[in-house]
Amino acid sequence: MKVNLWGIRGSLPAPLTPAHLEDRLLQTLEEFIYFQSQGGKSAKDFLAQLPHHRRGGFGGHTACIQVSTPQTSVIIDGGSGMRRLGEQLALGPCGLGRGEVHILFTHFHWDHLLGLPFFLPIFIPGNQIHMYAVQEDLEENVRGMFKKPRFPVEFKDLGAKIFFHRLEPRVPIHFKDIQATPYQLDHPDPCWGFRFENEGKVFSHCVDSECTRMSASDLGADLPLYQNVDVMIFDAQYTFLEATEKINWGHSSAPIGLDLAMREKVKRLFFIHHDPAAPDSKIAKAEEQTREYYESILAAARSQGHNPHEVDWCFAREGMLIEV
Repeated sequence: MKVNLWGIRGSLPAPLTPAHLEDRLLQTLEEFIYFQSQGGKSAKDFLAQLPHHRRGGFGGHTACIQVSTPQTSVIIDGGSGMRRLGEQLALGPCGLGRGEVHILFTHFHWDHLLGLPFFLPIFIPGNQIHMYAVQEDLEENVRGMFKKPRFPVEFKDLGAKIFFHRLEPRVPIHFKDIQATPYQLDHPDPCWGFRFENEGKVFSHCVDSECTRMSASDLGADLPLYQNVDVMIFDAQYTFLEATEKINWGHSSAPIGLDLAMREKVKRLFFIHHDPAAPDSKIAKAEEQTREYYESILAAARSQGHNPHEVDWCFAREGMLIEV
């Protein structure tokens, strides 16, 4: 499986302002001049030594994740990142009206829906768009997106054929060679994560969750979402301190995700759903603080004679392509 991160911001899109871009460009040019004065020559070499949040940042589009194999593709959520995905899909069979698209929805907050009216394949006659959710009001919420005066094209005028599918909690559904199973997350409005399995590999999507249930007994029937996982995407909208101040807001922090991943022996962990109010520098600082926390946990465990499980992790950036 491959996991493509088309949108990783939380709550609402967060594009950089022209002033912010100008300030970043000015700082970068000044540093490049100094780099050259110290014997550096290539602009490419200069960019390579900058931290990633200074080169391109973390991205500003909201949640849209694509899970693919050579046989099929499944989309998770329809945030603003969905627009660019739709443009890419339209270059293939979807653009010719012979495409079939599968979209899983975790829940129906605006940041997970607002890209849907700008998803090009949905307007092309002949395409089949299949939408899935555990919640029974899936069709009602989607139809509400295509209604005047909120959007000029009404649902009945969409070119593609739309199919709605109700998922059963914790019951697998198959998309050719991908098996997907919904498990409940901890969010003020009902929200569901998904466990994807293909050829012995497991990817878990665990976003928009406060993760108030941490112990195996509290997680109960939802524990398999975190077990025997090769790659997990986890909600880290807030720093740990911010998360303690925003109880019942439905979002978590990286240290909580690491605690869970270390206990359940998750192999690789990517943190997304970054706060739209957080500039790239703040997200990078949160990543640095999380690194300090992680190293301290490892050191403490080893000092007591334990062999802690090590997790390969990072704060994810928009556009990343993850091989499971």
